[in-house]
Amino acid sequence: QVQLVESGGGLVQAGGSLTLSCVVSVSTFTSFTMGWFRQVLGKDREFVATISSWSGGVTNYADSVKGRFTISRDNAKMTMYLQMSSLQPEDTGVYYCAAGPQASVAGRPLAQDFNSWGQGTQVTVSS
Repeated sequence: QVQLVESGGGLVQAGGSLTLSCVVSVSTFTSFTMGWFRQVLGKDREFVATISSWSGGVTNYADSVKGRFTISRDNAKMTMYLQMSSLQPEDTGVYYCAAGPQASVAGRPLAQDFNSWGQGTQVTVSS
């Protein structure tokens, strides 16, 4: 069973930066498409970014975060990252990392395509 543990969330002022980490429990992590999603109370979980398996040479971002967020992975550390800069209040939410061995990187990935999830980490951006 794949376990994912996120960390790095917190409270930050608008314009600030945070880096989220997601540690994966299995070495087969290298073969997984990985993603970050976020959720605000009362709304569906929404796509933020995805990264391809192995070298992570293909990435995809939601339009709302493109140019501000960077997704990356370190296979040796079995860890995925989300570097977030120029944060805005609308970025507030619970951020989840997800693993989907068969998930697509491109287009607009759906939460239902990912079958392993972390517990989430809260990101709050104050204005």
